[in-house]
Amino acid sequence: MHATTLKRSLFFIIIILIPFISACSENRVFLPTLTSTPPPTPTETPVPPAAMVNGEEITKTEFDAELARYQQAQAGLGNTVSPEKASQIVLSDMVNSLLMAQGAASAGLVVDDATVQARIDALATQVGGSAGLTAWETAHGYGETDFRFALKRQMEAALMRDKIIASVPNTAEQVHVKQILLYNSADAQQALGNLQAGASFNDLAAQYDPLTKGELGWFPRGYLPSSAIEEAAFALQPGQYSGIIQDETGFHILYIEERDPARLLSPDALLTLQGNAVVNWLTQRQKESTIVLTP
Repeated sequence: MHATTLKRSLFFIIIILIPFISACSENRVFLPTLTSTPPPTPTETPVPPAAMVNGEEITKTEFDAELARYQQAQAGLGNTVSPEKASQIVLSDMVNSLLMAQGAASAGLVVDDATVQARIDALATQVGGSAGLTAWETAHGYGETDFRFALKRQMEAALMRDKIIASVPNTAEQVHVKQILLYNSADAQQALGNLQAGASFNDLAAQYDPLTKGELGWFPRGYLPSSAIEEAAFALQPGQYSGIIQDETGFHILYIEERDPARLLSPDALLTLQGNAVVNWLTQRQKESTIVLTP
């Protein structure tokens, strides 16, 4: 699976079971990704699974039911997703959720039946009792057994997610950066020439961007979407400026104000690094796993 698919799936993993029932009450549900279905009777022709993950099935019935729920949710939001893209998204989510649940089992993180029942009781209370929960299950294609199984799997995946997130420290090496951002090579070359001739970086940054004066603030490795900008910034020492760095945004010249080997992460930076940790865990887990998708 590509990094972009993982990052999209990461959103699903991060929000697993977080405010599940409040979403239900607003008709915005974070849908469980796995259902259980009875095995086929001996007289039925076996149907190939949608996927096999380390020997564990995601059945075609499970996948079809989850795909229908996803498409129903997207239609309710007014989104148009092609059948091919929807299938890719749903199966990717289901595989990643199962990998996380398997990881929880390997780490000894167990969700027992009593814990699942307590969660179901809490959910029922918030939607007006067992009848309200049953109505929601029916509206979204779940039987009682299916929903219990799906909820247990999500709770297991959430335990693994929390374990990964907890491993991310709240401090990291960071740099305080300013930039001059230009949108064509000629202007960038002129700005760099002015710096080399002794012009003040701060004066030039304010000239090109009077609003922010080029301020990027503090950030750690792994925070910016542009790895080229990040690599260049961490290669510099305070008081140094970079050459011209081109990316999809434009032409950048960076200046390092300060460095700190162990600065407290901002909430946004911490969340980003936690997200990266989950993505990295899934990427590594996929490499170590046997995943077979049915064409």
